[in-house]
Amino acid sequence: MESKRIRLDRYLSAQLGINKKDVRLLLAQKRVLVDGEIANDIQWVIDDFTHVVCDGRELQNKSPSYVMMNKPVGVVSATKDDQHKTVIDLLDRADKHDLHIVGRLDLNSSGLLLLTNDSRWSRRLMSPEHKVPKLYRVTLENPMSEEYISAFAEGMYFPFEDITTLPAELKIISDHVAEVSLVEGRYHQIKRMFGRFRNPVVGLHRVSIGGLVLDEALMPGESRDLNIEDLEVLRCHV
Repeated sequence: MESKRIRLDRYLSAQLGINKKDVRLLLAQKRVLVDGEIANDIQWVIDDFTHVVCDGRELQNKSPSYVMMNKPVGVVSATKDDQHKTVIDLLDRADKHDLHIVGRLDLNSSGLLLLTNDSRWSRRLMSPEHKVPKLYRVTLENPMSEEYISAFAEGMYFPFEDITTLPAELKIISDHVAEVSLVEGRYHQIKRMFGRFRNPVVGLHRVSIGGLVLDEALMPGESRDLNIEDLEVLRCHV
């Protein structure tokens, strides 16, 4: 989902059904406010969250939304699905259909999921260039050995895509439980990496993105808006 960035004259022309000459007249008569300021430049660029008022009538007044969810197993990270309940279905908020998902979790995975209507924010957060770490708690069918640690740190070659994964940090918590930190998100990457050891993943839970940790007060399926402190934690990445 791309964020809308458009010149003010084109926006007003489309919204009001007038030509650019009439737009210039509106601005000359100081009848347009952009974010509370009198607009006097037709080349002013606005986006989805710019507050635009003409003759006292709001043309646009949308605020950015940033949501944290504790995604449960059995729910898909999608806006629509014909077979399964989606994370959007779990939300009880008026703007839920304006939101998109930041970094998906598959059907059988759980944990921290972010949703927003700010596509520039989500794109920067998930951009491979920014290398935002994501921490997962992984439960395995079979015991692990120290060999796993070095294999994850070296990266693994996936012949189907002809790529080698970036180094990942693996910490063994117990025989069957590990924490894995990644800065990329290849298709089923964690499951495929453990698959090299023929060790099936039976549980995958995302704990954090960047420094933002899943709120322990959120039960599976519950969500809340990110607060100022949460956004500040992520600011260095976006």
